[in-house]
Amino acid sequence: MHLKGYHATSLDDVLKASGVGKGNFYYYFKSKEELGYAILDQVVRAFIQRTVEPSLSDATAKPLDKICSFLDRVLETQRERNCVGGCPMGNLASELSDVHEGFRRRLAEIFTLWRERLTEALAQAQAEGSLAPECEAAGLAHFLVAALEGAILMTKVTKEIHVMETCVGELKAHLSLYARGQRP
Repeated sequence: MHLKGYHATSLDDVLKASGVGKGNFYYYFKSKEELGYAILDQVVRAFIQRTVEPSLSDATAKPLDKICSFLDRVLETQRERNCVGGCPMGNLASELSDVHEGFRRRLAEIFTLWRERLTEALAQAQAEGSLAPECEAAGLAHFLVAALEGAILMTKVTKEIHVMETCVGELKAHLSLYARGQRP
């Protein structure tokens, strides 16, 4: 589903790839939709455990360093994937948001969570004085999420990691415009 998309992946494709029979499949899932939700939940858990939590939850790191670490982890993930597949959440959002309300709502919640975590880190940076007070934390967090999703998409399309590297560098440069006393 990650490479072919939700609609282009049939239940028979899933059964063949997993080696599971239809009876076993329907024991665990009532439908392909339920499987899709389970996959989305797993992707989100992995993203949070691998990228969000280690970066944004580090109590010892300065808030802007947390954000830079997060950006670096997203970049590293794209390197490891060799620019193949893009962002599973972005792919599903692009494919399903206009045609499946259940997936759209779940995906919106995920992007909201991601944006809120970045907003918290930016607000912490303002509270400690390392981020200018005129910076609108929620707006900047929105920008970071949108820019990262766009960068991941462009990296997927071009199959060139330097696209992602350049975008992450530009995001850090943008953050530095608001930084006080440190450079992200």
